[in-house]
Amino acid sequence: MRIIGIIPARMASSRFPGKPMADILGMPMIGHCLKRCKLSDKLDEVYVATCDKIIYDYIESIGGKAVMTKDTHERASDRTAEALLKIEEASGEKQDIVVMIQGDEPMITPRMIDAAVQPVLDHEEVKITNLMAYMESREEHEDPNEVKVVVDKNHFALYFSREPIPSRKKGVDDIPMLKQICIIPFERDFLLEYNEMEQTQLEIIESVDMMRLLENGIPVKMVMVDDNTYAVDNQADLDNVVKRMSNDPLLKEYM
Repeated sequence: MRIIGIIPARMASSRFPGKPMADILGMPMIGHCLKRCKLSDKLDEVYVATCDKIIYDYIESIGGKAVMTKDTHERASDRTAEALLKIEEASGEKQDIVVMIQGDEPMITPRMIDAAVQPVLDHEEVKITNLMAYMESREEHEDPNEVKVVVDKNHFALYFSREPIPSRKKGVDDIPMLKQICIIPFERDFLLEYNEMEQTQLEIIESVDMMRLLENGIPVKMVMVDDNTYAVDNQADLDNVVKRMSNDPLLKEYM
């Protein structure tokens, strides 16, 4: 069973241009993501997929593996799929599971990757998983940069949104505030199949790729984790992550 991680990254972020190279404690954010992913026992190798030479050169300079991709991709999954096919062509070896890991999650931990992959290994019918975690505050629940998810009793996704779901407007205070964490293992062939699907109405409305699967009746298994992790979408997020990572015990394993 071959399992690889692919981190799609580009400099032209609309909300935070250049964020993969943003400094966190003396290392670019994309460097933290790569090095922390490589600590996972489940991944045979980790690659950064990018259309920017500055990112490619940096990853190569620290001994990592990078793949140059087109600069026309609008979705991370498209960039991941192109990189996958290039990796397979160069190695002559077909992969089994591809873990797509967003390059703006610098607080990722190896056990998060391991937890995300396990259901795909254990259950043939599970073609894709997402991680989820509880949010800490109402402010985070209302933040449009955070993708929220509601799940059924078996932890399959019912709906994703950037809006605060479930609603608080009925006066219920004790609601499950769950967010998606963008570590997404795909069964290899399913990744390519997913990218051939047309975008769907709710996917566009919510600006959440996973809605494409739900609208096509394809289950998305959610896996709960209790690690505190925060995506970086703006300078305030970066400042928050820098503060939280300053005492992170995982740093000593790769810095």
